[in-house]
Amino acid sequence: MKPPSTCNPLRLAVIDDEPLALKQLRRILSRRGYAVEVFDDPVAALKHIDQAHVDIVLTDLRMPRVGGMDVLRHVKARQPQAEVILITGYASIDDAVAAVKQGAFYYIEKPISPDQLLSVIQRAADKISLQAINAQLKEELMKKEPARDILGVSPQIRELVKVIAKVARIDCNVLIQGESGTGKELVARAIHLGSERREHPFVGFNCGGFAEELVASELFGHEKGAFTGAHSLKPGLFEQAQGGTVFLDEVGEMSLSTQVKLLRLIQERKVQRVGGSKAVPLDFRLISATNKDLEREVGAGRFREDLFFRLKVVVIRTPPLRERPEDIPVFMDYFLNLYNLRYNKAIQGFSPEARDTLLSYSFPGNVRELEHIVCSAVALSETDIIDVADLPEDLQVLEVDAVACNELSTLEQTEKAHIVRVLEATNYSKVRAAEILGIPRTTLWRKIRKYGIREIR
Repeated sequence: MKPPSTCNPLRLAVIDDEPLALKQLRRILSRRGYAVEVFDDPVAALKHIDQAHVDIVLTDLRMPRVGGMDVLRHVKARQPQAEVILITGYASIDDAVAAVKQGAFYYIEKPISPDQLLSVIQRAADKISLQAINAQLKEELMKKEPARDILGVSPQIRELVKVIAKVARIDCNVLIQGESGTGKELVARAIHLGSERREHPFVGFNCGGFAEELVASELFGHEKGAFTGAHSLKPGLFEQAQGGTVFLDEVGEMSLSTQVKLLRLIQERKVQRVGGSKAVPLDFRLISATNKDLEREVGAGRFREDLFFRLKVVVIRTPPLRERPEDIPVFMDYFLNLYNLRYNKAIQGFSPEARDTLLSYSFPGNVRELEHIVCSAVALSETDIIDVADLPEDLQVLEVDAVACNELSTLEQTEKAHIVRVLEATNYSKVRAAEILGIPRTTLWRKIRKYGIREIR
């Protein structure tokens, strides 16, 4: 086992309310060349973590005032890249499972063996080092190849990557159209990273994720005292993105009144904050995305035609996963590796039956649904192979193939039928249904009202 580099030692914080245990841990770790800070008071330790970077935190599980699980949650909220190792004299399987699910790297039972402790810390150090190398390589590769995060081997994806490279060099508005969960924000970020604006902010906003009265304040900002609760001046997202890119997701959900304000902003390249009288000059690129047919929305009077033409200087379509089944294995393996790392697991792959089940599924929620399925399977699997039993029970119930229907139906009829199936399969859980459908809960509520869907149990 090699010690850490002495020119850049790992920074460790050790928390234990027993002075003798602290002294022993400090001696063991310092001899290996680690930079160690010890704390017998977890509150003081958390203050230190708020102010100084740490790589690894070792904490006792049961302490007065603040317990080890509290420390774990605090560290992961403040420094998510840090690894947390829990130490306890009261080991239990339930505690270990709960700790790992919340992001703990390892769970050690007292009395502590120095060799075991150093081995665990070395593994954590190796993980940190690997993540740092991967992040650096990813940053370098993204500079050369902005669309690298867009995975797939299908002809549709290869063509999409080519289009992104072309569009990135042209400083024009872009409209990305595609079903929920097809990676529209990834495409927007790739365009930004390939453009001359890459050194400036990329600011995203989900138009369907806020109540109508809050959208204007979020997008355009407000002056102090503009309305009840406006205690200070707040620049809007367009101001925050000066010189960079604004990404408006679910732009088809925007109200007509907000569409008028957005059109004026795009035309004038100035914004007037809510409650303000002075126009602020803007410099930004606008990328919008929608899972709706905006031409149909224009025809129905729900979307302004003049704004539609402003947004669609260039149109990019993100293909649904069912149109590119050869990409499903790519995502399965990618998400398996991702959640193995995140949950500190070593699952080797999928059983033939599980793989066949996923390959034959139509994925109405697209890549986002596939990610959710693999994430859940990795978290719950107790073996080194994901089997059919680790997949959601409702997987086949949710499978919908509109092409296989005996009667042709309108898009709205198909959408309503699918929403009803998902709601029934999730026992009308709006949270779970929205996750599977790949849409915000606010959008799901609007569609339930629109189609008059009633809960039947």
